Amino acid sequence: MADKPLKDKVAVVTGAGRGVGRGIALALASLGARVVVADLGGNVDGTGASSGPASEVAEEIRKRGGEAVANFDDVAVMANAEKLIKQAVDKWGRLDALVTCAGILRDRMIFNMTEEEWDAVIRVHLKGTFACVKFASIVMRQQRSGSIVTITSTSGLYGNPGQANYASAKSGIAGLTKVAARDLGRYGVRVNAVSPVAATRMTITPEVMKAREMRTQMGIKREGFGDWGEPPLEKLDPEDVAPIVTYLVSDLATNVNGQIFYSAGGTISLLSQPRPIKTIFKDGVWTMDEMEGIMPYTLAAGLVNPAPPPQPAAQQPAPAKR
Repeated sequence: MADKPLKDKVAVVTGAGRGVGRGIALALASLGARVVVADLGGNVDGTGASSGPASEVAEEIRKRGGEAVANFDDVAVMANAEKLIKQAVDKWGRLDALVTCAGILRDRMIFNMTEEEWDAVIRVHLKGTFACVKFASIVMRQQRSGSIVTITSTSGLYGNPGQANYASAKSGIAGLTKVAARDLGRYGVRVNAVSPVAATRMTITPEVMKAREMRTQMGIKREGFGDWGEPPLEKLDPEDVAPIVTYLVSDLATNVNGQIFYSAGGTISLLSQPRPIKTIFKDGVWTMDEMEGIMPYTLAAGLVNPAPPPQPAAQQPAPAKR
C-alpha cells in the first residue's frame, strides 16, 4: 500500500477542533488528504464560539507537512454548510470526503426536558448533518465519486437515559445515512455511519459519570456499550476512532455503502441492520385473547425490561405484642 493512500483527496471534517473530530482530521491529513477543519468552537452545550480550536488543528496539520484550512461557521445554518463545502472546492477543486462530527449535549430526563433543550440538540446534530450532506452530495454527484461518513451513537441505536434529544438526533442520523446511501450509490458516492465510544469532553463530565453511577444503582443496562469487551470509557482515546473512518473514505471501501460501524479503542464492529427476528401470523386479525395466549411464548418470550422498576422494600415483621 502507498505511504499516503489518501494523497490529494480533499476532506471536510465538522466538529474537528476537539475530540473524535480532531483525531479524524489529523489522521486524514497524515494519510495525504487536504482537510477543511470546521468547528464553531463552542461549549459542550452549544453556547459560545471561538476560532481557536479549528485554527489550532489546522495549524497542527500544516506543521506536520500537511495541507489544511479552518472554518468557524455554524454548520446547522444552511447557507453556512453550503459555504463550507464551497470552501473546499474553491481551495482544492474537488471534494472526496465529508465527516460530520459536530455536536452538542443538553442532557435531561424526558419529563424535565425543555423545548429549547430539545431543539438545540436536534438542530446541531441532525440538521447540521443534513445540511452538510446535502451540499456535499451535490458536488459528489457531479463528480460521480466521494465518501460521506456520518457520526451516530449507541445512545441513538440502543437508547440511553437522559438523552432523548441526543438519541433522537443520532437515531435520525442513522436513518439519514441509510437513505442517502441509496440516493447516492448509483452516482458512485458512498454514505456510511460510525458510532464511536471514546473519552472526550462530551463523555467524561461530572454529569455523565453521575448518570452512569445512577444507571448501575437502578439496574439499567446500557446495551451496546461494553458488550464487546473494550476497556473502560476513560481509557478509550478519541483518536482511536480514526482508522475506521479513514478506511471508509479511502478507495479500499468502494463497495461499503449504507452500513453502520461501532468503534471503541481497538474494537470495530459492523452493526446489524434492523430485521425481523420472530414472527407470528394468522389469517385475519389477532384478538386480545389470542395475543394473551401466544405472545408470552413467542414474541415476548425472554424479553428483559432494560429499566426495571425498583422492587418494593421487604415488609418488616410487626413487633411482637407484650
